[in-house]
Formats: sequence, C-alpha cells, structure tokens
Amino acid sequence: MDCKIIKVCGMRNGENIRAVTALGVNWIGMIFWDKSPRNVTMIPTHAGIIPDRAEAPSDLHQGGKVSRVGVFVDEMAQNIITRTVNYQLDLIQLHGHESPTFIRNLRRTLDPDIRPGLQFIKAISIPTGDPLLSSEAIASCKQYEDCVDYFLFDTQSKTVGGSGRQFDWSVLEAYDGAKPFLLSGGIGPDDAACIKAFHHPKCIGIDLNSRFETEPGMKDVEALSRFLKELL
Repeated sequence: MDCKIIKVCGMRNGENIRAVTALGVNWIGMIFWDKSPRNVTMIPTHAGIIPDRAEAPSDLHQGGKVSRVGVFVDEMAQNIITRTVNYQLDLIQLHGHESPTFIRNLRRTLDPDIRPGLQFIKAISIPTGDPLLSSEAIASCKQYEDCVDYFLFDTQSKTVGGSGRQFDWSVLEAYDGAKPFLLSGGIGPDDAACIKAFHHPKCIGIDLNSRFETEPGMKDVEALSRFLKELL
C-alpha cells in the first residue's frame, strides 16, 4: 500500500498532539463520544487541547497542514455542529448508525455556510469470524456512496473503535465502491510490513490508535516515529 494519509486517532492532549503532528502525520482524530476513555469532552474546555496548525513535511502531506478529524457516534446534529466550530474540524467521522439522510442534511448545514469544504468519513465496522456478516457490512457502503468522501474500515467491537483487534483484511477484496478508504483496527508497531503488502486500489491510508498508546488518549511518540520510518 502507498499510504497517502496517516491518521492518528484518539488524541486529546495538546502537547502530545504537537509531538505527533511533528512526525508528519496527515490527520489528527479527536473522539467526541462520552463512552470512550479517549473522550475529548471530558475536558471542560478546548483551550490547550488544540494546538496551532503545524506544518508537516511536504512529502508526507498534501498541502502541508495537518487536518483535524472529529469522531462522533450517533450524536445529535447540533452537538456535531458545535464541536465542528469550536474545534475547527476539517473532517467529520461518523462511527455509529447514522443514516445517509442524516449525513446529507448535516453536510448541507455545515458546508459552505459554517465550515466550507468540510469532508465526511463513514466508519464501517467489520465483524470477525463470520465471512457472511463481513460481506454484509462491506455491502452497506453502497447506501453512503453519494454522501461521504471516505470510508474507514474498522474492527467491530463494543468500544466502537480502539479495541486493538484486527479483522481479516482480505475481506476488503469485496469492496468495489468508488470512494477511497482508510484501513483501521488494531494496527500496531509491528505491522509495517503487513501494511506494505496490502493492496487495494481504493485504500489510501491507515488509522492508528490504541496500540500506539501509553494510556488512553496518550500516544507513544517514539513508537510512532519508528513505525512511520519503517512504513514510509
């Protein structure tokens, strides 16, 4: 895989975000879900969480600036709009059971009047151990083709992401949609070779989270640095 986008998710500490950003990642993900141990909204104010936009090496990031991704799970539209404004989000990742109609309406509300150019990611949870259920999950993408910009394929879990477990990536051979996607779910420091060996014409990047943490919400910068050097 030629990784055009490296997303590091589950971040909420300003200094840690600055350190990870300096590695040249493309997207920083912040989770706005009260059941997550990485929930940004556990902190009473966004002051100090969101650093100034940092420059990234041009060979790692198109346009040179790190984008901010807000992750939401079956959240009310007004709360998503508020977070988008307060945290200056560039992308919204929807990780619940959001309908295509909900996403279309949310996009119309935010773009262009409130956040011009805002993009949407729909996370698709892939079950493990049952090829039929995996196929059904991948087939569900078709209903979102006209309302999102990217898909993110993650391992199905009770924690809605951040489980540290991988699904069988080979099931993604069944994905024949037009939208690009990111590979997620249990990617760790020893997986660079596996990622390089994975090929799909629509796979443009990876999403990293729990297996690079020292504790929920805090990333191991050295481990990430070693991994990215091996990967890129």
